[in-house]
Amino acid sequence: MSGHSKFANIKHKKEKNDAAKGKVFTIIGRELAVAVKEGGPDPNNNSRLRDVIAKAKANNMPNDTIERGIKRAAGDAGNVNYEHITYEGYGPSGIAIIVEALTDNKNRTASNVRNAFSKGKGSLGTNGCVSYMFDQKGQIIVDREECSLEADDLMMMALDAGAEDFSEEEDSFEILTAPDDFSAVREALEKEGVPMASAEVTMIPQNYVELSDENDVKSLNRILDLLDDDDDVQAVYHNWDE
Repeated sequence: MSGHSKFANIKHKKEKNDAAKGKVFTIIGRELAVAVKEGGPDPNNNSRLRDVIAKAKANNMPNDTIERGIKRAAGDAGNVNYEHITYEGYGPSGIAIIVEALTDNKNRTASNVRNAFSKGKGSLGTNGCVSYMFDQKGQIIVDREECSLEADDLMMMALDAGAEDFSEEEDSFEILTAPDDFSAVREALEKEGVPMASAEVTMIPQNYVELSDENDVKSLNRILDLLDDDDDVQAVYHNWDE
């Protein structure tokens, strides 16, 4: 996994400025609203909401902010009209990119995403054009420095809870699950007090692609930066080996 360490990316994003933190909180706020609308405001009866709350805590969102978001969403449930939309396309040198958005204005979001691709010399494709190159998995990242468990003990705990795979990095542990098993594994680790730097269902590339041309790297970063700045964009997945 070296070269595209998920944990390194997480640390980089968390060390960014307050504007970046605000973007993360906006993303999670929308996810809270949709989860409450779909399954109600009680996390004990709403596994999707429990997962979003865990994601919020992993991103250092204060508990009172989470609670306010849930209460606000419960009061406005009838007015929440966000839609999940997925875009797929190519960056420079055929880098595969998947964009997940949560929007109340599809035309605005489509225009912004298309603009990001074109400014970075990429192109939007049709649904399915690159998603076959990725596997959907539940992914839990644990910071080695924050975890008091030995690697073997954490691995057995994760596998016993239903995880599919466990791997060690120099600075972190990665636990992978089937999407349907993610909530159960995450909750089992949470009950044991395992600190999680990240816990989410994500898209993992089957293979990674290196870029040797500096202009391609600049163009791809242009796409990713523009998408990162868009409040409608919830997540971006790609197979660039950074």
